[in-house]
Amino acid sequence: MKDLTEFKCVACRGDTPPLTFFEIVALLPKVPEWQLIEIDGGPRLERVFLFKNFADALTFTNRVAVIAETEDHHPHIATEWGRVTVQWWTYAIDGLHKNDFIMAAKTDLL
Repeated sequence: MKDLTEFKCVACRGDTPPLTFFEIVALLPKVPEWQLIEIDGGPRLERVFLFKNFADALTFTNRVAVIAETEDHHPHIATEWGRVTVQWWTYAIDGLHKNDFIMAAKTDLL
């Protein structure tokens, strides 16, 4: 299988089924630094990135924003002094889509 970063996100409509538990478990090894969490009953991918100061954290946040805009797939980002928390999930389906794993892998490249 190709590295996830080689894929482009595809448009995801509300009638697209979310990934099953088994599909999620199969994809998790492709993004080993990411945690599978649950918020409001829905799964999300989350990773915390640490930085030496606020300026570096903000620079990283802006770099994530650029890839999110390029792929038209947007995360939840919390930027704090020395820390950025990124969560990927697909709001339209209230679950995870392959796009979320693609974007997690692309975020890792930053």
